Amino acid sequence: MPLFGNKFSPRKTPIRKSKTNVNSDKLLDDLVGENRSVKICLGGQELLFENGEWMPCSGKNSSTHKMNQKFKKKNHELQEENNLLKVKYELVLNMLSEVTAEKEQLERELGKVRKSTKR
Repeated sequence: MPLFGNKFSPRKTPIRKSKTNVNSDKLLDDLVGENRSVKICLGGQELLFENGEWMPCSGKNSSTHKMNQKFKKKNHELQEENNLLKVKYELVLNMLSEVTAEKEQLERELGKVRKSTKR
């Protein structure tokens, strides 16, 4: 045994042997529903795993979750509408500035014509 050599080096962990449990398939079948989605019950609330996220099916949070989903959808729609209105506003401002520039140019030309006719 060396005095200072391997005292602080980690030991190799032994390889774990997996145990197959016959009841694990039954448990998995209980978790997976008819439409091949995962459903679990935690603390009196059922959760369903759909489209990559957990959604409450029953319990006091399910109605809150559904309302949140509606609000998120409405928020997204309002943001899209707001973006469209911003684009329309920019367009109207551009049109207004173009018309104003044309008006100024025509007034200058009219002033030149009036000066030349007075002479």
